[in-house]
Amino acid sequence: MIVPVILSGGSGSRLWPLSREASPKQFIGLIDEHSLLENTIKRLEGADEISQPLIVCNENHRFQVAEIFRKLGKKGDILLEPLAKNTAPALALAAFFLFQKDPESIMLVLAADHHIDNIEVFHDAIRRAKQKVIKDSSLITFGITPTCPHEGYGYIKQGIEATEGVYEVDMFVEKPSLAVAKEYVESGEYYWNSGMFMFTAKSYLEALEKLQPQIYSACKKTYEELKQDLDFVRFDEVLFGESKSESIDYAVMEKADNVCMIPMQESGWSDVGSWDSLYDISMKNTYGNVVFGDVITNDVKNSYLRSHDRLLAAVGVDNLIVVETADAILVADKSKTQDVKKVVEILKKQKRSEFVQHKRNFRPWGYHDILIEEQLFHVKKVLVYPGKEIALQRHFHRNEQWTVLEGTAEVNVEGISTLVTENQTAYAAIGQKHSVKNIGSIPLVFIEIQSGRYINENDVERCVL
Repeated sequence: MIVPVILSGGSGSRLWPLSREASPKQFIGLIDEHSLLENTIKRLEGADEISQPLIVCNENHRFQVAEIFRKLGKKGDILLEPLAKNTAPALALAAFFLFQKDPESIMLVLAADHHIDNIEVFHDAIRRAKQKVIKDSSLITFGITPTCPHEGYGYIKQGIEATEGVYEVDMFVEKPSLAVAKEYVESGEYYWNSGMFMFTAKSYLEALEKLQPQIYSACKKTYEELKQDLDFVRFDEVLFGESKSESIDYAVMEKADNVCMIPMQESGWSDVGSWDSLYDISMKNTYGNVVFGDVITNDVKNSYLRSHDRLLAAVGVDNLIVVETADAILVADKSKTQDVKKVVEILKKQKRSEFVQHKRNFRPWGYHDILIEEQLFHVKKVLVYPGKEIALQRHFHRNEQWTVLEGTAEVNVEGISTLVTENQTAYAAIGQKHSVKNIGSIPLVFIEIQSGRYINENDVERCVL
């Protein structure tokens, strides 16, 4: 069986303000109603002998990944990367984890945030890669036929044909200048490096041990001390911190002697790395505009206009990116979208919350949207998944009142449980222990009003019955 190993790291800073540190681009429906990670998982449907996916993600994104599994009816493993150490160590943890189940586990390494139009080409490439891996334990990389010179991608030079549709690799090239990229595309010998791979867990670990013994040793020690935490697999931060930070390309693929490439021609692949690349792959109207949400245009051409909360009106503009969210608006020349990350750096330096999170915050039990934040009161819209519970707690500086909009809640205040249904209200005063549980079969939705002289998320004490 092939195990999809999906790397769900990265912050997607060039897609701000939609992509935030706490909820980066892979968790957002940028192209359709499904997030990029959802589409990455769904894209595997119909491919031969694909098992449940394994996802490697940041600790702070674990609940969003778990919710996507729940939504899609999947039960894959979720490995929590304790530190950002690039792809070689992250894949080492995944390889050790799979090796103990089956040394010959075939790892299909995918990024969580890519887009592929032609699913048949993708599935055919997986089939050819699997045949080669089973035959001689090759390390496979997938190359993308370039559609234009691009200085933002690495390149792979095609070597001789090893078997039908599978080629040896002459060399890997880091991101070239635009002039060099033009030469590569014109030659017809180079492919974009997609960042997708296939190999057995055993083959990857053997290559890593030979080529990067320090990474291998540090990750082996880290794996041996793993801890299962509900739906998640945790690793020790100190042990993992001993590993060098390297990409799989530099650590293994550029140095190993059994690397092959499978070209993916006319696949419609994109790494969805910036607003201009998203514009390129999106459906356009007769004026060359991509429009999402409540948008009105007059004499607008070749622009990407996206509104999520408010009316967006544009008049007499060309080649613009305009993205509106509840707390931020981006206006950029389409040719300058790579510089959006510079705005994010400024936000970080100013310690502004807009680079970290949206108004929606995810929790193990669901999520809440921040509607109003004033000095003496906050208002939130809260959603709790069926069977989930906001655990017993109390606050020392604020009262809380809940009005149910949808579903049925079991509210416990100081040991007294009450059923609260639509349009009914419950209340917990300062210092009272309370919990809220969704006992129904549909999501529980309620409005929470917090009031008091000091309202802060650190004003909470977890309690036991």
